[in-house]
Amino acid sequence: MKPVQYFSDEYLEQCRQATPMQVLTYLENYRLMLAPADKSKLISIKVPQSLLMVFRQQCDLKGVKYQTRIKQLMHDWVTTSSTFK
Repeated sequence: MKPVQYFSDEYLEQCRQATPMQVLTYLENYRLMLAPADKSKLISIKVPQSLLMVFRQQCDLKGVKYQTRIKQLMHDWVTTSSTFK
């Protein structure tokens, strides 16, 4: 048996005032959070050493793994570009 959840009056009022777009965003984020992770594919690319060195240094300064940042950049580019140019 699942436990009963109790919500504060403030939280319930905040939920009532949510716009349809906020509700859709919440539901989509929740769906993505529970979705199984995509399988990764190992790739090999040639990158100029100087570019890679500077990129890795900037990632280190920001505390981000450089390969993770590359994946983020790829994802952002694909999701914000309507067509490949």
